Amino acid sequence: MNLRDWKQTAKTVAKTGDFGSESRLAASTEYYELKAKLHSQLLGRIDLEVLGSMAPDRLREELGTMVEKLLSESGVALNAAEHKRMIEDIQNEVMGLGPLEPLLADPTVSDILVNGPGKVYVERRGRIELTDVVFSDAAHLMKVIDKIVSRIGRRIDESSPMVDARLPDGSRVNAIIPPLALDGPLLSIRRFAVVPLRVEDLIKSKSLTPELAQLLAGMVRAKMNILISGGTGTGKTTLLNVMSAAIPSAERIVTIEDAAELQLQQPHVVRLETRPPNIEGKGEVNQRALVRNSLRMRPDRIILGEVRGVEVVDMLQAMNTGHEGSMTTVHANSPRDALTRLENMAGMGGMTIPPKAMRQQISSAIMAIIQISRLIDGRRKLTSLQEVVGMEGDIITMQEIYAFIQTGIAEDGTVLGHFGATGVRPKFMARLRAYGITVSDDTFDQARTYE
Repeated sequence: MNLRDWKQTAKTVAKTGDFGSESRLAASTEYYELKAKLHSQLLGRIDLEVLGSMAPDRLREELGTMVEKLLSESGVALNAAEHKRMIEDIQNEVMGLGPLEPLLADPTVSDILVNGPGKVYVERRGRIELTDVVFSDAAHLMKVIDKIVSRIGRRIDESSPMVDARLPDGSRVNAIIPPLALDGPLLSIRRFAVVPLRVEDLIKSKSLTPELAQLLAGMVRAKMNILISGGTGTGKTTLLNVMSAAIPSAERIVTIEDAAELQLQQPHVVRLETRPPNIEGKGEVNQRALVRNSLRMRPDRIILGEVRGVEVVDMLQAMNTGHEGSMTTVHANSPRDALTRLENMAGMGGMTIPPKAMRQQISSAIMAIIQISRLIDGRRKLTSLQEVVGMEGDIITMQEIYAFIQTGIAEDGTVLGHFGATGVRPKFMARLRAYGITVSDDTFDQARTYE
């Protein structure tokens, strides 16, 4: 449809007044054709160098004024809702990530999953839902992806069809394009929490109990080495961030991450982030190099965002040689699987350490394992707290201190269950007392349960 046909269609619908709750034109192909035309005209008139020096609020205002003028010159009849949306859409195209801007501004959205130009999903409160956000076409989506990756000096094309990036607010981005993505460009954004969650938020959402939160805080203050285990999207980094709030402010903390997500509030925090290889395949700095370097930085604690490979060897050695109170996360479905994964990752470096020797190193380094899970109703819960007590023969032995027991599923799909202690009093209580930390005996009372 050409511009004349579009104008006639717009005038006809405007005359009838039948726009509905969502304008037909705003959702039509013609709307996107007009937006693309106005966007192109706008770029031809503005001085990007001058606009780049403006404050964001002033820039948005200037763009709005210019789009108003272009709409007036076009003679296209739009209703109030379409007029407002057209201005906002073009402002977002110039200043941000186009159709994704409203989703990025929504604090309830934790993940944005773009399965092509016409299918954009989000995760809210642990559940994935389809949105009405669409891109004009695959080329439009590619422009947004290019804008993201170019900000950090990366590129994405047929010769390099996958990329990991980070938005200015810290959100993690993964993009993959044809020929690897068969149905068009794909984009995944893991949102970065502007306001980090606190332990009170986890208690309110019933991810853990007040008594358990008190016990975890005591374990952190007593400088126990803790491993947080869980699957993708279960909240491992969130829990690590919450627990780190219990670290005394006088300690020097070094954090090491693939993509910086931790938001520690202590004054003496040193943040390190890995660097991927450049276009020539050179310049990579991996987590193992950063762990080794951190040992020369006089840390009181080392916090590794997630252990993924051979850096586990250096992390275990650090825990065993004076850097107590260190914490990390690992992808695993159970505490026992987490220990197995640590052992397997240690073998990735080609080291010939006997299995028993490696397990002894793991058992002496890791003092407790926290398992967290995302239930089928989307809620995230701490499902197990286990203490590593040592070795029996060739096997690392553990004892469960606390657990979430699932008892069923309600008619509305909500998982039913309760938290409760196993009745086992952990051996690390002596360590807590040595650090002057008191934990109520009721915490380990097997008769007390919590929803």
